[in-house]
Amino acid sequence: MDEANPVSIFESMNRMPLPSPATSRSRSLLRLPAAILGLALGLGASAHAAPQINVPYERILNSKNEPQNWLTWGGDYSAHRHSTLTQITPQNVGNMKAIWTYQQADTSKWEVTPIVVDGIMFISERPNIVTALDARTGRPIWNYRRPFPQDVPICCGTPNRGVAILGDAIYLCTFDGHLVCLDANTGLERWDVVVEDYHLGYSLTAAPIAVKDKIVVGVAGAEFGIRGFIDAFDAKTGKRAWRFWTIPGEGEPGIETWGNTGSHKTGGGSTWVPGTYDPETNLIYWGTGNPAPDYNGDNRPGDNLYTAAEVAIDADTGKLKWHFQFTPHDVHDWDACQVPVLFEAVVNGKLRKLLGHANRNAFYYVLDRTNGQFVAGSQFAKQTWSKGLDDSGRPILIPGLEPTQEGVLVYPGLGGSANWQPPSYSPTTGLMYVSAREDYGQHFFKIEQPYTVGGHFENGGGRNVLGSEPYGVIKALEATTGKTVWEFPLQTATHGPVLSTITGLVFSGTAEGDFFALDARSGKPLWRYPGGGAFYGGPVSYMVDGKQYVATAIGAGLFVFGL
Repeated sequence: MDEANPVSIFESMNRMPLPSPATSRSRSLLRLPAAILGLALGLGASAHAAPQINVPYERILNSKNEPQNWLTWGGDYSAHRHSTLTQITPQNVGNMKAIWTYQQADTSKWEVTPIVVDGIMFISERPNIVTALDARTGRPIWNYRRPFPQDVPICCGTPNRGVAILGDAIYLCTFDGHLVCLDANTGLERWDVVVEDYHLGYSLTAAPIAVKDKIVVGVAGAEFGIRGFIDAFDAKTGKRAWRFWTIPGEGEPGIETWGNTGSHKTGGGSTWVPGTYDPETNLIYWGTGNPAPDYNGDNRPGDNLYTAAEVAIDADTGKLKWHFQFTPHDVHDWDACQVPVLFEAVVNGKLRKLLGHANRNAFYYVLDRTNGQFVAGSQFAKQTWSKGLDDSGRPILIPGLEPTQEGVLVYPGLGGSANWQPPSYSPTTGLMYVSAREDYGQHFFKIEQPYTVGGHFENGGGRNVLGSEPYGVIKALEATTGKTVWEFPLQTATHGPVLSTITGLVFSGTAEGDFFALDARSGKPLWRYPGGGAFYGGPVSYMVDGKQYVATAIGAGLFVFGL
């Protein structure tokens, strides 16, 4: 099947196999004619046109008014990942069962968070695939497949964590460095632009976010010595509107934090997990990755701005408004790409606009999101590298724990106490629910290795502790302080995202594939489903035809549950 002749019938009707995404060198499309689409969506035989998907910026801005949909990667611009639907409760969640499943072609871990709009679900599949599904039944409506080059440098797999929607368009970031715009109703490609050359080590793994009339994207690749950035593109044309470099250039503020070695040119600072947006301040908040090389900081003396930091940038211009660095001169691969969560709360008798960040370095931070001021911070998992945080939030280092040629034991290990997996915040309980890792240390070592274009530039690594068995844990943290209220330990380490609900539930999963629900106030287990594959998907909740569902990827399957 070539690009000029897309498939135009439903796969399950004609049993025509689709090309493997690993071998296809051309785009293919699976889409339904309007009459068939109407039948697939249960609209009746007399339906002559499919429902037209259209999500203008105002709908995303007011997404809390339509909890039946899931319009952004984080559930809303604040990234609460919190559902206000009320049918599924702690009292009846035990009756929840699988309603339908959908299998992706790739059997690797699936880190997608679905978008759900008016009964249609949009998902990305590895490595460069988008599929529209009937959210009632799981039947495919259309499928877009983009070829995947065989010479792309790969650090940590080829995940694709989701898509964005704006107007009548779906936006996909591809692993090989492209941003693609698709018609949301047909899956037809509108435009395809290069964000950056993948031969240089750049890749795109984060879901894009739609802000006003722009699509904002981050990049991966710090392990290849890239110079990180955040880009914004015009949603209609694909023309780049602005770029914010996470590593300062010559003569720019912050360049002095790299010494006089030229190391900033290959300084890392990737932005491989989506950020969040505050319409009131018009600021985009984004966590930045580790400096490069990861484990050997000898040639990059200084704090190495703006790596391992939170940056707040103007949504219209891309100009930096403030930054907060969590781990200055990081040499343990503790990048700060964890999701910043925005909320409002009373601190010392005053209502403040806050940002919560459960960091890879084992500390939870609360910042004033209007100016980046440090408000509070506390340790939420075992760590041995810092005596704590000073009044400005800067870590008080314990000497002698930088990597050596022989190796030095440090907690947490390079995977961190929290990683890319997004937490959930409940305005009802005031708690931040974090998927964390405990009792996790490694022996960090460094080596000397020159930079080569597109080659690994880590200069060291971490060795596991013999006999140690780190484990996962769901922690409920007081959002304003980071104090642990309850925790639910898991048998093994996990990278499971979290969903909370207004009725008092917390959903997440395990490395063994169990999807479970906990009581949001106590952490008591209430329900579990054995999914049969490692849990990496971002759970969402939506409603169609008056019925609430919970959807998540487990292993290579997308599972949808209901009462």
